[in-house]
Amino acid sequence: QVRLVESGGGLVQAGGSLRLSCAASGSLSSFSKINAMGWYRQAPGKQRELVAAIAKTGGSTTYADSVSGRFTISRDSAKNTVYLQMNSLKPEDTAVYYCNAGVLPFQQMGRVMSGYWGQGTQVTVSS
Repeated sequence: QVRLVESGGGLVQAGGSLRLSCAASGSLSSFSKINAMGWYRQAPGKQRELVAAIAKTGGSTTYADSVSGRFTISRDSAKNTVYLQMNSLKPEDTAVYYCNAGVLPFQQMGRVMSGYWGQGTQVTVSS
C-alpha cells in the first residue's frame, strides 16, 4: 500500500501562484509497482481529469492542454515527493486536486485511472 498526502492548496486570486506537494510513503514492494506520478483535478459537476504526470524513470512529463505553459510537475526522489507548481492561475483552475501514483505504464496516465490516490486538496481561484 502507498499513502499519498497532499498539501499546498488554498485560495488565490487570478494570476497568482500555488505549489502543491504530494508526499508518498509505503513499502518498497508497493513503490516498485508505481510507474508514474500525476496530478488530477475534479471540479463540481465535472469528471476527474489529468492535469500533469511524470514518469518514474526517465522523467518524461505530460500536461493537459489547458495548463501547458502555466503548470510544472516535478519530483524529489530522495523525499518521495511530487510537486505541482501552478502559475498564472485562472478561475477555471478551481477544483479539488488529487495526487495519484499510477501502476500502469506512463502512457496510460489520464486514459485509465489506476493505483493509489491522495485525499485531495482544494484549490480556489477568485476572479
